[in-house]
Amino acid sequence: MDGDLVVRTEHAPDGLVTLVVESLGKRVGSLQVQRRSDDAAQVTWRFEPSHTGGGVPHRAVRLAVDRCFTDLGLHRVEALIPVGDTARLRVAARAGLRREGVARGAGGPHTDLVRVARLADDPRPDTRDGFIGVLNANLPTKRVISQGVLRDEYDRVLLCELTYKAEWDLPGGVIDPWESPATAVARELHEELGLELSVLGLLVVNWMPPWRGWDDACQFVFDLGRHASSIIDAMTFEATEIAAVHWCTREQARPHIPDYLDTLLGRLERLTDPPLYLEGGTPIP
Repeated sequence: MDGDLVVRTEHAPDGLVTLVVESLGKRVGSLQVQRRSDDAAQVTWRFEPSHTGGGVPHRAVRLAVDRCFTDLGLHRVEALIPVGDTARLRVAARAGLRREGVARGAGGPHTDLVRVARLADDPRPDTRDGFIGVLNANLPTKRVISQGVLRDEYDRVLLCELTYKAEWDLPGGVIDPWESPATAVARELHEELGLELSVLGLLVVNWMPPWRGWDDACQFVFDLGRHASSIIDAMTFEATEIAAVHWCTREQARPHIPDYLDTLLGRLERLTDPPLYLEGGTPIP
């Protein structure tokens, strides 16, 4: 059980197992399990159109995969997902299925499939090690991170208190494949804070060396403008990632942020000539 979600198992004569996910007694989706061997199976899932938001799909798939291990005795659960189906790939990642490679043409002459899988002894995806393991498997070798600086009328910077690490951080996140840095920071603001803000320009690009188990990364930091401090009253948090937000001076932030972010904030305080940011050789609107 995961909050309001429960899983019910249905067995078919042909050996196919369906894990039905219900919320408050109503079916919200299902996951079909097709055994490939005694301890491995391939899964597919679908959800009712009215239950594709609010974190239901990834919570339901995570819960159903857990049942594959505990009730069906499986050691490996895998899925094959079209490369272009980013929504399904995002659900798989949040459910703890790690990207293992691309099977070219496996879905037809023009359809490549991404193979994702989770093992029974993988760290759970809602733990720090599980979260990092999924990202390191699913993302390019060099991560690219897009973040933004929001300031209020008192020149304080907005920092996010995160659910998956102790340190606070600037709003933003990891850039998806084929997504521009400016688009990514706007998307992350919408998904995690419920904000629709304009990206005003690039402040700095920073290379981040490997840190506490994370691979190295390139960090784009954008100017998101100055806003009334009351803007936080209109925010809607993504509960699985954002615990709270805080307006901070650099001194107030220092006990809660890593050294590299403290150094970056100091550099931004002295920044007078921001670098030029282009997409395809053209300034963003």
